[in-house]
Amino acid sequence: MIRIMFVCHGNICRSPMAEFIFKDLIRKQGREGEFVVSSSATSTEEIWGDIGNPVYPPAKEELKKHGISCEGKRAVQLKKSDYDKYDIFVAMDSMNVRNIGRIFGKDPDGKVHKLMDYTDRQGDVADPWYSGRFDVAYRDIYDGCVALLKRYG
Repeated sequence: MIRIMFVCHGNICRSPMAEFIFKDLIRKQGREGEFVVSSSATSTEEIWGDIGNPVYPPAKEELKKHGISCEGKRAVQLKKSDYDKYDIFVAMDSMNVRNIGRIFGKDPDGKVHKLMDYTDRQGDVADPWYSGRFDVAYRDIYDGCVALLKRYG
């Protein structure tokens, strides 16, 4: 069982998109039993008390265009205790990697990676929060998830 946590700043756009794109890919391959897949935030901006905000409507809409549902997903914050619960933490950008480091303190097992590092493009996943280009973010995330899945193929 491979346990994967996708991580972004608020857990309302890119990391939930990655979570549900990856879940869709493994479902289509009949491999759901091989993975535990989740997503979380490095910040608390989208979390109020114990309740997180739902997936941002334009992100949800972009997933829907591709036949993917993210119903019921709410933002959660990454916790230090998650380090021992997951095999890999897949960040959407360099700032996420830095913030994950602040939460974990150390990464002795080399579990933290950027999603685009699995592709031949590398770099950061385009941030639709600022650009409004959820289609571009979807493309980056989809390509990264396909490459990540091949890694565990």
